[in-house]
Amino acid sequence: MIGAGAAGLATAIFTGRSSPHLKVLLLDGARRPGAKILISGGGRCNVTNSSVSERDFWGGRSTIVRHVLSGLPVAETVAFFGEVGVPLHEEPGGKLFPDSNRARDVLEALLREVERVHAHLLTAHRVVGISGARGGFTVDTLQGSIAARAVVLAAGGQSLPRTGSDGAGVQLAQRLGHTIVETTPALAPLRIGRADGSFHERLSGVAHDADLTVWADRQVLIRLRGSLLWTHFGVSGPLALNASRHWARAALEGRAPRMTVSFCPGLRFDDADARLVAAARERPRAAAPTVLAAWLPASVAAALASEIGLPDVALAQVPRDDRRRLSHALVEWPLAVEDTRGYNYAEATAGGVTLGEIDPSTMESRVCPGLFLVGEVLDVDGRIGGYNFQWAWASARAAARGLATTL
Repeated sequence: MIGAGAAGLATAIFTGRSSPHLKVLLLDGARRPGAKILISGGGRCNVTNSSVSERDFWGGRSTIVRHVLSGLPVAETVAFFGEVGVPLHEEPGGKLFPDSNRARDVLEALLREVERVHAHLLTAHRVVGISGARGGFTVDTLQGSIAARAVVLAAGGQSLPRTGSDGAGVQLAQRLGHTIVETTPALAPLRIGRADGSFHERLSGVAHDADLTVWADRQVLIRLRGSLLWTHFGVSGPLALNASRHWARAALEGRAPRMTVSFCPGLRFDDADARLVAAARERPRAAAPTVLAAWLPASVAAALASEIGLPDVALAQVPRDDRRRLSHALVEWPLAVEDTRGYNYAEATAGGVTLGEIDPSTMESRVCPGLFLVGEVLDVDGRIGGYNFQWAWASARAAARGLATTL
């Protein structure tokens, strides 16, 4: 097994449990495995979510994602972590964290279980090549070559490369004949250019609920809702992170992406305008920022009114055209996104090995028999909230079942 991150550790454990007769060797290029687990969830590790379905993921065919997820329901994931000494609790949004709120407890429990099932972990063994097929693989490392009857590729994608996920797993799969969906960062903050002026800088540190719309070729690509965080470089928070992969994919495809934010989630232009008219009637002397502050954080209200040119004007005295400009700004404010902040800040990778080339029941390659692919190396990326970890655990369980029937 190549890669001792979440998917690799889980595959080794599930294989050791179900097939104790197999000799399981787990290779990792780092001296200390599991770095991405340690920094996930702000150092607390969002292990999974209370509700997970194929609708929480993007990338390859949803029917394949659903099939893989069905092999390990969330309840079984929770039970598994309870068995290894990591009870979980639920937080807003269905996020499940260890009761200790320590990611290190998750990693240490997984490493203990790897040892308990007699899987052998070799660190500082970077894999540089794989050749062969079922029953006769040669895995080349910087320390020498290793013979194997089957190989599990769990080397991750390209997100957070300082943890060891540098895209090598995708390259190994490609050399073995797999089709690769070109990768982009996912769950990454977004950089806003100077064309947007200092709007985002003025609001740095402010968070609020919003809708984000990603446009491509002048058409709506996707609309998302959630919490948006303004920063000195642009926008972050769950909403921006979820939207980032859609902007990046559209940019990769040359589809002229752009992004707009609605400060009034769920409202259309006519709804927002009607609210402004009603507010002006009820509070004729109130300035525009004061009225908006009842709906938005005061700093956002002031910044919007200032940008529109209505910082101190009573809303009731605002001309119709100016009021309608304000209404439009409330529901479709343009964000001059230049790019994501890249793989160094991304929590996941979009793209990878195309899902159509694996058997979802076993995760075995249809291109190279005896090769199994799990986790982030595949063209699957989940939204923020523990979904990518659940994909790692579920694909690991499927691969373990595949190894049990194949070897």
